[in-house]
Formats: sequence, structure tokens, C-alpha cells
Amino acid sequence: MGKDLILPIVLQVIGIVVVFAEVIIPSGGLLAIMAIGLFGYSLYMVFTGISTAMGMGFVAADLVILPIVIVYSFKVLAKSPATLSTELSSDKGFTSQSVELEELLGLEGVATSDLRPSGTALIDKKRVDVVSRGDYISKSTKIVVHKITGNQIIVKKL
Repeated sequence: MGKDLILPIVLQVIGIVVVFAEVIIPSGGLLAIMAIGLFGYSLYMVFTGISTAMGMGFVAADLVILPIVIVYSFKVLAKSPATLSTELSSDKGFTSQSVELEELLGLEGVATSDLRPSGTALIDKKRVDVVSRGDYISKSTKIVVHKITGNQIIVKKL
């Protein structure tokens, strides 16, 4: 009975390694199919060659070990170089808004195109894309930067 268990246990261990590899390596499901085959053949050998009770023990072990392996694999994947390892936050100096845009708040300028509601304007000697608050503003109208949201400069008539 001891020798009969060696091959099914080896197949189970190889199956676990293949499941781990399936999470880490994109294989299009080929490794998952291989893992299912390994587990299936191992269970077939135990149920037919040893005993039903031992087979049920293998199934119970698989039901406990496989979710643990999958969760661990995803944790390893999350920390691998294949994923984004840094968090983009303002605490670390990342912003979705240019610092230059913040300097434009409250400045006056001139619309260089019709704003319907978006267009261009000359503000602080810089040509920038701007948006009105939904109002039509004709070309050459004096404007003021009312609000800055993200990378969007919102203007209104003076």
C-alpha cells in the first residue's frame, strides 16, 4: 500500500506546482487542463488501486490545499515585477494635475477660438485648451480661469 501511494502523491504535488504556474504564467488555460489531468489521474489511481476511503482523503486534501495554493499564487503575482508595484498617489509625488495648471487659477486671458464650450485661450502668454461652464464664448472675449479640475481648465467671461 505504501508503494502504491508514491505515484499519486507525486502527481498531486506536480499538479499543485502546475496550478501555481498557471496563475503566474499566462498559458491560455493549457496549464489548468494539465493540472486537472494530473489531479484526475492521481485520484483515479487512488480510488481504483488503493481504496475509496483513501481516495476521499485525497479529495479532501485537494479541497483544502488548492484554494490555499491559488490565493498564495495571486499574492506572489501581486508582488512580482510583472505587476505595477508602486502606488500612484499624491503622497508619493504623483498627481493627475499639472502644477502649472494650478498657477493659472484666477488669471485673466483671451479666448483665441470660439468656446462651444471647449476651445483654446491665451492665458499668461500660454496657449491652453479650456472649457467654459457650458456657455458659448466667442473668440477674442476676455476670460478668467474659474476652476481647475484634473487637467481641465474651466473659464468664464470677465
